[in-house]
Amino acid sequence: MEIDYKLLMDRAKAASQNSYSPFSRFAVGAAVLTSDGEIYEGCNIENSSFGMTICAERCAIFKAVSDGKRELLAVAIYSPNADSCYPCGACRQVMYEFQGDEEISVITENIGQLEINKLSYFLPCGFKI
Repeated sequence: MEIDYKLLMDRAKAASQNSYSPFSRFAVGAAVLTSDGEIYEGCNIENSSFGMTICAERCAIFKAVSDGKRELLAVAIYSPNADSCYPCGACRQVMYEFQGDEEISVITENIGQLEINKLSYFLPCGFKI
């Protein structure tokens, strides 16, 4: 499947507008492309009990999984507060859990340029049963 990385990043940017980040003031949006071509968006949602906070990537992935999607092709991550926004360790592991037959492409934007890396770049030894 041909991946439209720009479209995926545009959807992540749009999702960042829904961020609820009153504590960090660090908005993040994510867009996840599933193996059947569906795109799911998510944003970070903070909570005064920080352990209850969820990252944008996991928000989008969990939306896809709750709709029965189990194979991800790409994840775009965007923050208007940073030149580039990379996934945290928890998000990297969740992405690894739902990668399809091929590795996931992780798309970020660095000073206006798209960066496209395989998940193995961020998580070389992920855990999977």
